[in-house]
Amino acid sequence: MGRLAAALSGLLAAGAALGAAEFGSGLFGRPGSAPLLAVGAAGIDRTPQWLKDFAIRSFGTGDKLVLLSGLGAGIAVFAIVIGLLARRRFAYGLVGMGVLGAVGAGAALTRPGAGPADMVPSVAGVLVGMGVLAALLRAAAPRPGGSGPDTLERRRLLLTGAGTVALAGVSGLGGRALLARTDVGNTRKAIRLPTPASRAKAIPAGAQIRVPGMTPFVTPNKDFYRVDKDLTLPQVDPGQWKLRIHGMVAHPVELSFDDLLKRPLLERDVTLACVSNEVGGTYAGNARWLGASLTALLREAGVRSGVDQILSRSADGITISTPIETLMDGRDALLAVGMNGEALPVAHGFPARMVVPGLYGYVSATKWVVDLEVTRFATDRAYWTRRGYAEQAPIKTLSRIDVPKPFQQVKAGRVPVAGTAWAQHRGIDAVEVRIDGGPWRQTALAPAPGLDTWRQWVLEWDATPGSHRLEVRATDGTGTVQTDKRVPPFPNGATGWHSVVVTVT
Repeated sequence: MGRLAAALSGLLAAGAALGAAEFGSGLFGRPGSAPLLAVGAAGIDRTPQWLKDFAIRSFGTGDKLVLLSGLGAGIAVFAIVIGLLARRRFAYGLVGMGVLGAVGAGAALTRPGAGPADMVPSVAGVLVGMGVLAALLRAAAPRPGGSGPDTLERRRLLLTGAGTVALAGVSGLGGRALLARTDVGNTRKAIRLPTPASRAKAIPAGAQIRVPGMTPFVTPNKDFYRVDKDLTLPQVDPGQWKLRIHGMVAHPVELSFDDLLKRPLLERDVTLACVSNEVGGTYAGNARWLGASLTALLREAGVRSGVDQILSRSADGITISTPIETLMDGRDALLAVGMNGEALPVAHGFPARMVVPGLYGYVSATKWVVDLEVTRFATDRAYWTRRGYAEQAPIKTLSRIDVPKPFQQVKAGRVPVAGTAWAQHRGIDAVEVRIDGGPWRQTALAPAPGLDTWRQWVLEWDATPGSHRLEVRATDGTGTVQTDKRVPPFPNGATGWHSVVVTVT
């Protein structure tokens, strides 16, 4: 048997194993137990923070696709090695396939809420892989009396290989089809949200700067940034959803989704921002949220003295710690069920999530939330704080130039320079722009409905030919001017002035 045939046998056997495991995960309704996803998720949890930040900065929302592609490439290389080892001794190939299965099963067991059943897809997959490897090697083995050099061997290998590819494809697609049973998309679409007990203020006329290429004041749901660690979105059935409020409280509370919809719901415009957002980055978005008051819920539970945090838990197992003082100081902290007039999209936390104005998402914006534990920072540490992020994370004052884009060419004459600034729960009082290090010039600020949303601005610039550097800074509602000191997002948010270089022709 040639090396090429052996390598191809290993590759096809691994593909069949992954397809069978995918089918098994669909059969059991456990998407996170599929080996590729389980290993990827376990890898995310163990990835150094600097590497996570690099991936988010470099690949944006495509970071998960890059991870899975890299993982697939690694499996392919290992599978080729398995085939080459099996060419020497079949037992070596079986051991290699066993290693693949053990890694997948072990990773599946590390997922939140995992049990013995989550190992089954990997075990079934590796058994199929072993059988396929044996069949391929047998098909590739030369037989006495062949009609020509390796002709029969190649024909047998080709036919068996084609059957293997078909098996892998059908089983993989079958697994995806079975997993579609757990999809809550249709359930979400059928939900009719109640009328708010307290409506949001009308968005003022002129809140949207009318300049081509300008960021929308209200971010459409499909364009709202998403930064999380999930390779597959949690599918939480609202009919089965429960929220527990417990811990250091006088009266533990448990709510169903119907209970939540029956409460007085508040409608509020709130801009959210991710701590991973670089200066000038796009991990910020503004939406109209609908939800119950978190403050009211905590008061009903009766928070005991000595408490300083709420440890919230998501259906995907992630924990987030929120300082209790920010939930009780009068801001409109919500247990949200709606976003821009419809039920929360699955990618943004359906059926319920937290929305807390003025805090970065990693200490406030728990999606798919199922548990609120009233506790202390000294007792319990959340997912991100265990990884070195700060416990206290108020959003920093930032401003961004949206138009013109970096390195854009514009014509000489009157050029609008426009952008967005935010300092949630403090508001934006002023935005200034300077050209080529010259004097700061006040921009025209668009109105905003409140302190918890971003604010747009525009400056008319008389542009002259040449290359020019534009810089922006904002002043928040407390009178604090945005610092020029550049710091990275870790551990509590980036700072610095955003700048772009443009060419005027």
